[in-house]
Amino acid sequence: MNNDSLLKRIESKRDEVIALTQDLVRIPTINPPGDAYEACARLLGERLKKRGFAVEYIRADGAPGDRNSHPRINVVARYEGQPGGECVHFNSHIDVVEAGSGWTTDPFGGEVRDGKVYGRGTCDMKGGLASSVIACEAILEEGLPFAGALEISGTVDEESGGFAGVGHLAERGYFTKPRVHHVIIPEPLGVDRICLGHRGVWWGEVETRGRIAHGSMPFLGDSAINHMSAFIHLLETQLQPRLSGRHTTEPVEPPGARVSTLNINSLHGGQVEQLFSMDALNRPTGDLPSPVVAHSCRAVLDRRFIAEENLEAVKAEIVAMLDELKRSRPGFDYGIRDIMSFVPTATPRDAPVVLATARAIARVLGREASYISSPGTYDQKHIVRTGKLDACIAYGPGILDLAHQPDEYVGIQELVDSAKIMALAALSLTSGRHATPE
Repeated sequence: MNNDSLLKRIESKRDEVIALTQDLVRIPTINPPGDAYEACARLLGERLKKRGFAVEYIRADGAPGDRNSHPRINVVARYEGQPGGECVHFNSHIDVVEAGSGWTTDPFGGEVRDGKVYGRGTCDMKGGLASSVIACEAILEEGLPFAGALEISGTVDEESGGFAGVGHLAERGYFTKPRVHHVIIPEPLGVDRICLGHRGVWWGEVETRGRIAHGSMPFLGDSAINHMSAFIHLLETQLQPRLSGRHTTEPVEPPGARVSTLNINSLHGGQVEQLFSMDALNRPTGDLPSPVVAHSCRAVLDRRFIAEENLEAVKAEIVAMLDELKRSRPGFDYGIRDIMSFVPTATPRDAPVVLATARAIARVLGREASYISSPGTYDQKHIVRTGKLDACIAYGPGILDLAHQPDEYVGIQELVDSAKIMALAALSLTSGRHATPE
């Protein structure tokens, strides 16, 4: 089966993939707090229902962030083919980050200019969602027989961990065999690149503890901020140099992320943040500090680790430094707690979903696929950890560097090409022709 007619049909749907991308972007699903999730889920679900999909709306009751003012609504649509095949699931998150400043176009306008669609979420990842929809619809419109099933989901909160989205669905078996066999997540990794997995992450909070006293007599107290400064000094002078020498063999992009990294996400000690200001007579008009020695200081650490490391050792390395300070620094005391952690993931390069997508890339683009891993996590973490399904990749249109940036865009030709590639891969996977050249 050469599928030339299918590819021509997708090419003819160029205006349709543009319009769907625009429609999705014009719903400002900003996270936090999680605006307009239901409106976006309904747009997707109603469209797919008209095309014969069975549609479910699943609210993540009790999940982090879910509340009546901002319900976490996910949509899952399934089209059953002939018996005996396998299910290919296209999963896209519908939430986007805030627009921020610096835009030269309406961030939620979906403007088309110079062969691109502009707007928040065009790249990350409503353009990929639109391409996956067009891919599946084209298969059905062609009347191509296939065994198995096609699924499309729009899920929430990926930007904040995905616990009310893919995490919630994975806990309920939506990403587990025999319901689903292969998952493609259309994140913006580049139209000729297949993302096999991601680095690991440990987010932890370290608190240093001191003793409160009057700020005019700091010698009667013990500053937790000073203790935190000593800890940060060790991070900079001891830990970070060691991390820069740890290299992975995984193809993480960009290359700077092929080593272990540490970032201090936030730092807070002492009084609540205040706004200090003066009037024309040099009198204070804003908040004023009270004179106290800080008895607590907290830092949130974002530790990204490579496949050659393990989570227990990552945490133990931090604890060892804190314990050394407790032994050597008078008055030093600390607390530490986990916020979130995920181990690295890596789908085997010979997995059927990888092979089918690579063949499709070669046919549509006329060049071989390249293989990468992501520096940060995405919803594959829930599919692998909770769904126990390692047949998962990220593949979709867009340039990763544009995600979360002002004037975010996705190329229209990339939308069309990736839809063709997704359609060819899906047909190959549902039919079981995993290793057969097209």
